[in-house]
Amino acid sequence: MKKNPIIPYILIMAFGLGLIFFMSIDGADKKAEIAKGGKEAKTEQTAGKGETAGAADPEAIAKTKCISCHGDNLKGNVGPNLHGTGLSEAEVKDILTKGKGSGMPPGLVTGAELDAMAKYISGLK
Repeated sequence: MKKNPIIPYILIMAFGLGLIFFMSIDGADKKAEIAKGGKEAKTEQTAGKGETAGAADPEAIAKTKCISCHGDNLKGNVGPNLHGTGLSEAEVKDILTKGKGSGMPPGLVTGAELDAMAKYISGLK
């Protein structure tokens, strides 16, 4: 009598699905704790750079919100080069708040992040 070669694969699949199911139940119970852990990690990263905990980190903001259009080093990609623009902080704040043309959406950066980003972008050489 021959053994069916598909049975081990079915058992592995069933074990994997069961594992995923039970891990997701465990993760759902710890949702608040997991979310809190991510925020603490970001605060520790910015505090490690000599900044106060909770302060806006313009480099981190640029890496999450700007590089998709302005490129890895913010020297242009789909969007323009942000180095040496000659724009004042007020002009940068205005663009970040209201957007510009059809390519730059408004409101990407708000609150305390807005001041930090305006200072950072206007200071890029």
